[in-house]
This record gives sequence, C-alpha cells and structure tokens, in this order.
Amino acid sequence: MRRFRSFIAAVVMLPGVAFAGDQYLDPTGFAVSGYDVVAYFDLEQSPVGQSQPAAVPGLSSITAEYNGAMFAFATEENRDRFLADPAAYVPQYDGHCAYGVSKGGKVPGNPNLWRIVDDKLYLNITKNVVGFWEEDIPANINLAETNWVDIEPTPASDRAIPQFTSDAPN
Repeated sequence: MRRFRSFIAAVVMLPGVAFAGDQYLDPTGFAVSGYDVVAYFDLEQSPVGQSQPAAVPGLSSITAEYNGAMFAFATEENRDRFLADPAAYVPQYDGHCAYGVSKGGKVPGNPNLWRIVDDKLYLNITKNVVGFWEEDIPANINLAETNWVDIEPTPASDRAIPQFTSDAPN
C-alpha cells in the first residue's frame, strides 16, 4: 500500500502534467450556459465571416458532470455520446473565449459565437472578437495553445458574457 501511495504522489507531482482547470460557469450554473455541447457537432457550420446557427439549449433533466461542471443536453442520445468521450465535445479552454486565451487571459465564451476547427469546439466572447479570431484562426489557435499552458491553472473567469443571457437549460 505504501508503494501505491508513493506512486500516486509522484504522478500528482510530475512537472509538466496538465490537469483541467475550472470550467467557465455563468449564472445558469451550467457549463456553456446550459447549451448542448454535442449538438454543435451536428449543426451545419457557416463560412468564416458569417454568423453561426444558434446553439441548441439543453434540458435541465438531461445532464452529466465533467471536470467539476454540469453540462445539459437536448437529448439522452447526446448525453450518452458525451459520456462516451467528454473531451471530444467540451469547448476548448474550459469554455473561455478562444481569442481571449490567444491574448493571454480568461474571459467568458458565448455559446452562440462558436466554431469547430479540427473537430474541436471553440467559443468567443463577442461578435467583434469573432472578427479578430477569424482573421487568422490557425495562428490564434497556436497562440492560445501556447498561452493555455500557463493560464489554465488560474481560476475561471467570473465575468458575465456581454450582451448575452441564457434561456438554457430548459
């Protein structure tokens, strides 16, 4: 038993091992403001420069917990897909704005300002920011990935999403 404890302590203390930070939660108390993260992958994405389809609200009766946060889903099928591989569906950067992370900080992500790139979900904070993000998505992702290593362990943003209120989950 002593060897097992020592092994666990060594794994927890390994330098360079990244553990997920806190998900961004708005006043709904749900990750992604109560919208169904799996449903994004079934929506038809608009071309760069055009608004995306609206996010799909989840239901408060169909939920799952991941990374210390509650996620809501529109269908039990979507919840089951999520439970089979949560990391495939959660937004990057714990639901924080991808462009904000590329600039070195954590600000909230708006669930209606989204894009899927290389099978990963990214959120942004405002329509104006989406324009900056879309000027060079690959470079912004590279910057965000580099910055995320240092800012992931910091507390989740406690800011409200500007000009947004969530009707989800239903």
